[in-house]
Amino acid sequence: MRLILALAALALALGPASAQTILRVGDQKGGSRALMEAAGVLGDLPYRLEWKEFPAAAPLLEALNAGAIDTGIAGDAPFTFAAAAGAPIKAIFAIRQNQAGLAVLVRPDSPVRTFADLKGKRIATGRGSIGHQLVLASLEQAQWTPEDVGLTFLLPSDAQTALLSRSVDAWATWEPYTSQLESTGRARVVADGRGLTPGLSFQAARDDAIATKRPALEDFVRRLAKARVWGTAHPEAFARSWSALVGLPESVPLWWFKRADIRPAPIDPAIVADAQKVADLYQRHGLIPRRVEASSVFDTSFNDAARSGAGAATQ
Repeated sequence: MRLILALAALALALGPASAQTILRVGDQKGGSRALMEAAGVLGDLPYRLEWKEFPAAAPLLEALNAGAIDTGIAGDAPFTFAAAAGAPIKAIFAIRQNQAGLAVLVRPDSPVRTFADLKGKRIATGRGSIGHQLVLASLEQAQWTPEDVGLTFLLPSDAQTALLSRSVDAWATWEPYTSQLESTGRARVVADGRGLTPGLSFQAARDDAIATKRPALEDFVRRLAKARVWGTAHPEAFARSWSALVGLPESVPLWWFKRADIRPAPIDPAIVADAQKVADLYQRHGLIPRRVEASSVFDTSFNDAARSGAGAATQ
């Protein structure tokens, strides 16, 4: 009897490794957490999930680089910026979306009507962000140089204040900030990312988390892919959950979700090619010192988990 009890105690002490795993997930305002909770995909987790929220991709990626989190969502531009700087990370999952929400905003009473009117003007955005990517792509389309506009690098809350207080002429930003100002009449769009940027975001993970927490990461990717399909199919329900978590009116996320058409996208050659364009854009403008081989910053071994989750959502 004593031997049976001892063996039982040993089994309990060892337990399944996954039961002791803590997956630390970085999120941005109203991002993956709101979606996954609304979609109901977070039940019966075989690991412990710890959410950490960030105001933008740059501080999230800094935390990822420092080892404060295991994985997190970021746009293609800041992810490329971080990977090029040597962060020990890989993209393990991707989403594509319509780029109408990646936009250059001005105040309603601004004389600026198009990007061409911003020559010599001040534009706020985040350094290395998708907003920065949009400005650089717009400059190249207009055949201007970076010196033709004045860039002010700020986090979103400070950039919004700068725009509304007239400290800058425009703000190159992303969702939900675009819909937040546009739907309330506090700003209008003069340019957006459609046709200029790929509309990609990546779930990035640390190399050591991929090595030591793979089952948890695969499970998370599967659930996230399922939630992404659900969110696009049910924008009203997603908007209600998002609004309750973030504390903004439902009209803001609904404005965003209905035009975004967000879809999970397992990492394939087309995604790698688009990521290469982003890296090359940043290199041309001196933001990264050398050419980054985009294929080296992806881990395609999570594709089956992504496909499984997306397929389950449509059944």
